[in-house]
Amino acid sequence: MENEVAKVVSDQSFLQTLAIFMDEGGVFMWIILATWTFGIAIALERIKSLFSYDIDGNSLMNMVKKHVLNNDVEKAIQSCSNSKAMLPMVLKSGLKRANQEKDQIQDAVDSTILEVTPKVDKRMSYLGLVANVSTLIGLLGTIYGLIESFAAVANADPSSKAKLLALGISKAMNTTAFGLISAISIMVVHNILSNKSEKIIAEIEEYSLKLVDLLGTKKKKMPPIPNNTSNAA
Repeated sequence: MENEVAKVVSDQSFLQTLAIFMDEGGVFMWIILATWTFGIAIALERIKSLFSYDIDGNSLMNMVKKHVLNNDVEKAIQSCSNSKAMLPMVLKSGLKRANQEKDQIQDAVDSTILEVTPKVDKRMSYLGLVANVSTLIGLLGTIYGLIESFAAVANADPSSKAKLLALGISKAMNTTAFGLISAISIMVVHNILSNKSEKIIAEIEEYSLKLVDLLGTKKKKMPPIPNNTSNAA
């Protein structure tokens, strides 16, 4: 029971300290908080999207290669149809043109790459912007706080000027501290997500090139792909 009471008191103390910290920093603290929240929302959306776009490219390519070498392109297409990831989408576009010329296969793959790449990089630049804006707003808030502090002590009692000035500077630094907290956290997430998107794009380029080469080599050995669309007589 005592531990629970101590925990409640500790939580209240933390919230009170946080409230004082935000209040002392002034309006700029709330602007930084809004900017940080915006960055976190984008980061969460990007994390969800990028992890759904990613796939074990090596395993998928081995499966596709196996079906292509067995002259069963339909199964290769099916293996790329059960995923929302970007690589299967690109490979599928090439497999659908397996009986066409190598240049036509390449055109289909390139077209799909151009379609999916913006989805992988979508909103990534906003994260860098949020980090920079948070830092700059923090500095702006500090400068504004310092101006107010110097103005406040201009007509104060000489014996209390140093104390008032130190207190004012301490409060003004809150915005810089909060801005840096926001910027650092967003920059870390941005770097992680950038590496993830680069990995996805690199695998798309690597395995699409391998697929075009594979289909170009096997083109003459593969039977026509069945056309499920019935044509009217």
